[in-house]
Amino acid sequence: MPNRILVPVDGSDRSDETLEYAIETFPDAEFTALHVVEVGQGDLGTFSGMTGDVPDDEAELERSDEILEAARERGDELGVEIETERGRGRPDRLIVSRAEDGDYDLIVIGSHGRDGLARVLLGSVAEKVTRRSPVPVLIAR
Repeated sequence: MPNRILVPVDGSDRSDETLEYAIETFPDAEFTALHVVEVGQGDLGTFSGMTGDVPDDEAELERSDEILEAARERGDELGVEIETERGRGRPDRLIVSRAEDGDYDLIVIGSHGRDGLARVLLGSVAEKVTRRSPVPVLIAR
């Protein structure tokens, strides 16, 4: 059984369900909810793939705080303390980087947060994380 689990969250119903699934499936593990604020197309971070920095935009910061607070609250409801982290960059690269640096045993990620054309053009974050991750990845559908 994994001891430390990284769960990327983006505020979507899918990521909320994924967090709940992770907690219910591995109730004795330690959890970290990670929210990644995606860089814009014109952002220099797009070229490097990741900055890891907390967003400067106040609206992005507030939205990120809301997402992470919701994850902590859901953990409290299910009887689990959830650590939270935030970063800025390409979600797939930042998730993999945090998994490498954070001594995690498992990443539990939703099958997709994007729909339609955006998913086809940009690819699946879960797929990219699975290909690059140094630890096992469980994709929740």
